[in-house]
Amino acid sequence: MVTRTGGFKRKTRHKLSKNIRQKGKVSLKKYFQEFETGERCVLKCEPAVQKGMYFPRFHGKSGIVKSKRGACYEVTIKDGKLEKTIIVHPVHLLKN
Repeated sequence: MVTRTGGFKRKTRHKLSKNIRQKGKVSLKKYFQEFETGERCVLKCEPAVQKGMYFPRFHGKSGIVKSKRGACYEVTIKDGKLEKTIIVHPVHLLKN
């Protein structure tokens, strides 16, 4: 078998990069934002924080907050015909 080359952030040069005007410290308001169960949100990655980052394929997808797990949230999204649950830190979520 052939072994896979690359890792989690492979081929994400532009997807996981910030605009020059948005670079700098991450705001604490975004880091500690709260979500209610059943609330809609959009997966928008914060490249400066690797903790609780989702797989880059799901970037830009919208989902529904299912529950809270520690400091993170369980978010249900549609990936094609399948419904998937991913665990995401609130810094990577955007209120819809």
